[in-house]
Amino acid sequence: MTRMQYQIKDPEVLLLASIAGTLKGDYVREGAADPWAGSPFAWIRTRPSRQVGKIGEQLVAGWCAAKGLDVVSSGDSHADRVVAGRRVEIKFSTLWESGVYKFQQLRNQNYDFAVCLGISPFDAHCWVLSKDVLHEHVIGHTPQHTGKGGTDTFWLSFEAANPPKWLQGCGGRLTNAYGILKTWQSRRGGRGA
Repeated sequence: MTRMQYQIKDPEVLLLASIAGTLKGDYVREGAADPWAGSPFAWIRTRPSRQVGKIGEQLVAGWCAAKGLDVVSSGDSHADRVVAGRRVEIKFSTLWESGVYKFQQLRNQNYDFAVCLGISPFDAHCWVLSKDVLHEHVIGHTPQHTGKGGTDTFWLSFEAANPPKWLQGCGGRLTNAYGILKTWQSRRGGRGA
């Protein structure tokens, strides 16, 4: 007996499971290696999208705090955190199968910068985007939704291996993004790491 037969007792469910097994080949490439297998970030992809966004916020806040930057809640829904005295909106993306990061739900709200954290199976990238840069390249340019009322949310989507040139001065590697964030703290006389 197979493991499936031990777990499923109802013959109708067993029949349905058998049919699902024959369909699987049409949707799942057998033998294809899962690029996320063994990744310390793989579990994040199993969570509902609302939780994934919160996890992204917690990752950025925890990373900033671990690097010695002051991090507090913003106190309102227009920004996620205040990092080194700047209001920050945090956007998070795991690497899509197509090799892109998609930072979604970018809005023109009351924040100074957006911190976009992208997680790949065994790597991470981060960009710190000023509101001016967002207005120049994203907000007002790449609507996320269409139709009535769909003009207030935008997204930033690009190949992780080939970000647009305009992002070069905004980070990329975590070290580069931290360099930008650290300047905020040092301008305030903070304790940056």
